[in-house]
Amino acid sequence: MDTSARRAADTLPSPWPAVGRTVVLLTALVGVLLTAFTWPAVRSHVHDVPIAVAGPPPAVRQVGAALDQRLPNGFAVTEVADAAAAERLIRDREVYGAIDVSSGTPQVITASAASTAVAQTLQGVAAGLGQAPGAGRTSPVRELVALPADDPRGTGLAAGALPLVMGGLLAALLLTRLVRGTAPRVGGALAFAITGGLAVAAILQFWFGSLDGSYLANTGAIALATAATSLSVIGLESLLGYAGFALGAVTMMLIGNPLSGTSTAPEMLPGWSGTLGQLLPPGAGGRLLRSTAFFEGHGATHSVLVLTAWLVFGVALCLAGGLPKRRRRLAAAPDESTENAAA
Repeated sequence: MDTSARRAADTLPSPWPAVGRTVVLLTALVGVLLTAFTWPAVRSHVHDVPIAVAGPPPAVRQVGAALDQRLPNGFAVTEVADAAAAERLIRDREVYGAIDVSSGTPQVITASAASTAVAQTLQGVAAGLGQAPGAGRTSPVRELVALPADDPRGTGLAAGALPLVMGGLLAALLLTRLVRGTAPRVGGALAFAITGGLAVAAILQFWFGSLDGSYLANTGAIALATAATSLSVIGLESLLGYAGFALGAVTMMLIGNPLSGTSTAPEMLPGWSGTLGQLLPPGAGGRLLRSTAFFEGHGATHSVLVLTAWLVFGVALCLAGGLPKRRRRLAAAPDESTENAAA
């Protein structure tokens, strides 16, 4: 009788207040998604982007004043003596580009592999310097670290950021639903990180031509980022259940991915958001992959430390979440043994 009544109730149309609550929830979710993915892009601008200016101090100060006039607070200038020192800072990923006035005629040095957006901004600066009194029609631009010829705009690297995050979340979802036990889940996440890293690096490097450098180093960067993402979400789910999975997904997808700065540069994101993004796996993973692909690993230390910390954090949460289950199994074992002996 009760079962038939419940079935009859299930076939009745939902009350309009329930429909209204669902519509309000969907509207809020759309607003959150739009804000998360659009706000960083709309508010991105050049501010405190590190560059080098090479040359004698008077000329460097003159260039700094011209930059402040053209883009107030746009650049954080590091003064160096010559072009060689500026190039060294670019290759070490301490600056995004440089302006060399050591030979008298200004020359702009760019590194599109570090950020196409910053490189384009510096090209605009070159045009502005060329309009200065006594300058030629335009200042020459020299590319120091270029993107691959098959992907000169870095589209593959920028577009691949979201699938990498989704891959880590998908791994966490399937492993928590289909695999039981802390050790099997952790082992599965690490195995997928390796196989997924091999596959993604091969596609980006050998098919799309979006990556240079060592294939194994690029694989390691992708694998570390994937493992950090999936294990941290698995750990949250192990400790907090569905709420933990939702928290991890929101952190990685709605915060980490939009604030990663992969398509522009972290320094171009509004306010503190770029710094926050580099402390999350998507941002750290994107910067690490640029370092391995185009800069021979220079500038990778911070990203490796961040990703390793997230990986260790995820494993610790998995262990903490698995302890109560292990204790329940151990507590149940003597009871089962007693029942078997009595039988």
